[in-house]
Amino acid sequence: MDIKEKIEELVKKITSDEQLLASFKKDPIKAVEKLIGIDLPDDQIKSIVDGIKAKIAIDDIDDIGDVIDNLGDKLGSLGGLFGKK
Repeated sequence: MDIKEKIEELVKKITSDEQLLASFKKDPIKAVEKLIGIDLPDDQIKSIVDGIKAKIAIDDIDDIGDVIDNLGDKLGSLGGLFGKK
């Protein structure tokens, strides 16, 4: 398994468990060490943590895009209230 696959696996685990997500936000290095079951030096875990953070941020941006699209649709329908279509 390569590092990208491992990061994907860890992202799925972290984002599917609220307690684990809270633990990751509080102390990401400890959370990842606990998930992988290996106590590695922090500098080695940091690259994995950075990858997970980046992936979670990208997923959040995708979700925000959906929210913005939905908001745009709703606001667009309000244009008729002000004589605009």
